[in-house]
Amino acid sequence: MKLEIITPEKIFFSGEVQLVTLPGTLGLFTLLDGHAPLVSSLRQGVISFRNEEGVTELNIESGFAEVNKNIVVVCTELTDEK
Repeated sequence: MKLEIITPEKIFFSGEVQLVTLPGTLGLFTLLDGHAPLVSSLRQGVISFRNEEGVTELNIESGFAEVNKNIVVVCTELTDEK
């Protein structure tokens, strides 16, 4: 699936991933290939994603995530890279 992480300054990441874990306002959730469409608000926490280069973790303030047709778009402000 494709992941795009967009910040106010730039597109931070755009690429293929195997999974994404996001800090939803109701708790952590993980997205895998073929996930059903959804929109979720995000709370302060850690975004984690795995691609062919390994696992990346990013600290975020808050934001929103949308999943549709195997594309995950996350709009957020990063605090720093873990």
